[in-house]
Amino acid sequence: MPILTLPLEPDGAVINIGFVVSGPRQDAMRKAGVPIPAPVVVRGLVDTGASGTCVDCTVIKKLQLVPSGTISIHTPSTGPNPKTCNQFDVGVGIVMDNNQIHLSGLVIPVIESDLSAQNIQALLGRDLLEQGILIYDGRRRLLTLAF
Repeated sequence: MPILTLPLEPDGAVINIGFVVSGPRQDAMRKAGVPIPAPVVVRGLVDTGASGTCVDCTVIKKLQLVPSGTISIHTPSTGPNPKTCNQFDVGVGIVMDNNQIHLSGLVIPVIESDLSAQNIQALLGRDLLEQGILIYDGRRRLLTLAF
């Protein structure tokens, strides 16, 4: 099981995460003769308070994704009324040891979000984190992930 240990950044528990067009979408694009977009690697904040992984709309655009559905979400700023967001199926990879990408075969639905006001392009939710082990060592200012 590959293990990644990083210092906590001023922005918190931030790691590099790669998003790719899912396998089924790649197949459809090949059949249509459409080029498959390159993987997009972004800064993602580990967020154990998020039930689902969120991705900035710029990543969705770069990957030329089409929505697989919608989801109603509650955030601290939505109050009692949920917000409806597009969902997209993507392949996910965690950039670990020697810039190798792990979990690249994992496909999860991600929630389109506008994260432009933050210094990240993704929130890594529990749907992704449940695939591995997370240690947040605040005293030593370290984040450890194992997948």
